[in-house]
Amino acid sequence: MRIAQISPLWERVPPPAYGGIELVVGLLTDELVNRGHDVTLFASGDSLTLAKLESVHPCALRLDPQIKEYGIYEILNLSRIYEKADEFDIIHSHVGCGALPYAALVKTPTVHSLHGIFTPDNEKLFIHARQQNFVSISQSQREPRLNLNYVATVYNGIDVNRFEFYPKADHPPYLAFLGRMSPEKGPHLAIKIAQSSGWTLKMAGKIDPVDIEYFETQIKPYIDGEQIQFLGEANHAQKNILMGKAVATLFPITWKEPFGLVMIESMASGTPVIAMSLGSAPEIISHGRSGFLCHTVEDCLESIRQISQLNRYECREHVLMNFTTQRLSDGYEFVYKKILSEHYSKNSFTRSVAINQLNKH
Repeated sequence: MRIAQISPLWERVPPPAYGGIELVVGLLTDELVNRGHDVTLFASGDSLTLAKLESVHPCALRLDPQIKEYGIYEILNLSRIYEKADEFDIIHSHVGCGALPYAALVKTPTVHSLHGIFTPDNEKLFIHARQQNFVSISQSQREPRLNLNYVATVYNGIDVNRFEFYPKADHPPYLAFLGRMSPEKGPHLAIKIAQSSGWTLKMAGKIDPVDIEYFETQIKPYIDGEQIQFLGEANHAQKNILMGKAVATLFPITWKEPFGLVMIESMASGTPVIAMSLGSAPEIISHGRSGFLCHTVEDCLESIRQISQLNRYECREHVLMNFTTQRLSDGYEFVYKKILSEHYSKNSFTRSVAINQLNKH
């Protein structure tokens, strides 16, 4: 198949540190190339890929202080892709609702992976384009009231081989938190859990400009460098060590997370996850085997007391069975074939009807 992959331009593919969408796009793209597909990746110019790379800017947009209107580059990127749509059998968008208007103007089918959440604003456009092809990354992400044309749910995956397995936690023991320093990710709750339990908490993650005030007022005052430690933004190797050596990774989200890569990265390292039972968490964690699903801070504290009962080998096995690059790619190959089969069937029927109408006249 000739496949176009569209990635956000804010971060490179794959990301050097934090960037869930770009990580998934990178893994999927390279695996599709390895399977013999002709893949073109439309991403930032500093991206690293086995596919053919096309870009409208030489580096990730977040790294260029000269850029003031990020949306212009997204429009340029999408315009370039859809101007040459007939060069592809299928176009795979990972940029949310941005590609929807373009996809409606060409014959080449587009599949949209929904990596984010629906908002009162963007759902107006999704409803307008509800007959296009959508893939959810978890069942909980779906909003039935929008009546979108979902082709499938395909869970995100990781390259488990890149995660060293830690059969035992480090000593002295500690809890880990990895994620953006934002209210949605719940680092303030992670701090509360650590303080209430008496355990050391090691945190890592980036601070987006929109979250600076939150970090300065809700997180920074509690960082003492001893019980509560903040390590800054972590790269892949640092993430693996941080989570792998922990007794448990805390995932105390306060929103309906569409898919939390941190959960499977932690389990791949051998470390169970203690998460709030919101969004995709119940679909990712096997409660009582690879972690615990909680509803309150008190539930999290009780889970810490039970964490030694879990088998770290089972945590990694759970990821190997459900959340690998191979499972991810299998899912999307199925989606592509299904969409193309329906597309060709529909076009064949349309041509037949047109010919019959002409013959009547």
